[in-house]
Amino acid sequence: MNTRAVLRVLGFVSVVVGTFILVAAAVAFLKHGSDFVPLLISAAIPLVTGTITLLSTSGGELDLRVKEGFAIVTFAWLVAAFFGMLPYALTGVCDNLADAFFESMSGFTTTGGTIFEDVEALPHGILLWRSLTQWIGGMGIVLLSVAVLPLLGVGGMQLFRAEVPGPVADRLSPRIQSTAKALWGVYVSLTAFEIGLLILGGMSPFEAVCHSFCTVSTGGFSTRNASIGAFGSTYIETVVLVFMFLAGINFSLHLSLIRFRWRRYLVNEEFRLYAVIILVATGVLCLAVHYRTGLSWSEAERQAVFQTVSILTTTGFGTADFHLWDYGAQILLFLMMFMGACAGSTSGGMKLMRVIILARHGLAMAKKEIHPRAIIAVRHSGKVVPDDVMLKILGFFLFYMFLFFSVALGVALLGVDVETALGSSIATLSNIGPGLGQIGPSSNYAAIPDAAKVLLSFSMLLGRLELYTVLVVMSPMFWRRS
Repeated sequence: MNTRAVLRVLGFVSVVVGTFILVAAAVAFLKHGSDFVPLLISAAIPLVTGTITLLSTSGGELDLRVKEGFAIVTFAWLVAAFFGMLPYALTGVCDNLADAFFESMSGFTTTGGTIFEDVEALPHGILLWRSLTQWIGGMGIVLLSVAVLPLLGVGGMQLFRAEVPGPVADRLSPRIQSTAKALWGVYVSLTAFEIGLLILGGMSPFEAVCHSFCTVSTGGFSTRNASIGAFGSTYIETVVLVFMFLAGINFSLHLSLIRFRWRRYLVNEEFRLYAVIILVATGVLCLAVHYRTGLSWSEAERQAVFQTVSILTTTGFGTADFHLWDYGAQILLFLMMFMGACAGSTSGGMKLMRVIILARHGLAMAKKEIHPRAIIAVRHSGKVVPDDVMLKILGFFLFYMFLFFSVALGVALLGVDVETALGSSIATLSNIGPGLGQIGPSSNYAAIPDAAKVLLSFSMLLGRLELYTVLVVMSPMFWRRS
């Protein structure tokens, strides 16, 4: 293990986190908030720690192997979550370290589950910090690091492969730093457009910034207790809906659109399935909501389409309490929690690309039973899926289901009812936030035992880094001398 390379990047990550906390402190100062001094101290700790680490590991170029890449990505998220919990702990808005760590991990992994029962009572600096953690985590704080790694003398391809969401990291340009910068350019542009549109809709600039950060990142933190539903505006819901939908699409497709290659959307099978699922699920939920609640067709459709996109993209914003819908509607939403949106997006879940490939692999095996000697290739978007990718996807699915049931069992053994245990497990593993039972869209994680919150925080990390990155670092083989 090249410890100096790992520490250098972790030092940079610490400085990035400290710098963003300073932004929140500046807002607290402008708002004359009581959280200004605690935020200032919270910023100073990672800034000083990171600067000392960078200075002590400076000098010369440090090449990264795959081993260092996995270690950096995993530990970077832990470091970010650790320093990110300082504002919650030092301002006193969280009662204990378990709550502070849970809230911080929920932010950086864009899960959106919260322990706060009254979000509107939080000071402005803390509200902005919650949104910033999701915005940083959306595209990935490590991907941000990749864009500036030449300044540190560290190569970044290993980091990119470990960090980019989805089964395949799509290298869009010859230089990995150029790829990272292009993706961040799309990310920032979408955020800026949404901020402008929300302000035009009457939302205050502060809330427009916070909600845009949490929409494009598919995070779901809100400045209101009733989430997006608190604004009672069809315009605001529509803007948020559109940007949730865009954030759930592979960002390489957005980059293709900028390069006037819009046909890539149409030929991409994953995008087509994404659109079809939204249309079908919206129709089914609209029927369920209309007949269950007695709402008008237009209002039922409004609630159905927003919750469909919110859950499928794992954003978690709410305009209605789907816990009050019938069981069929809740089961449909539960299934969508597993799927997630497109690979290469900021959403969580298994990703639709894996769902497509798993389904086709199953059909191929069924055909093999009929024609044992036939050679049947599994294809995606016209390309044959390599055997090694197929094995990784099968392994991912098995690990995903095993971890889902394991986390649910662990939470249940800690005194949580079965429905809430299952809901919290998939809500954290798929980085959605709201789930079923006690953690529904109108509830929070405050009543969950502290030990369960720590377990769920680990589940968030596993889901955000798509299992393998964390599991590899946890294996004894990883730490053996090669």
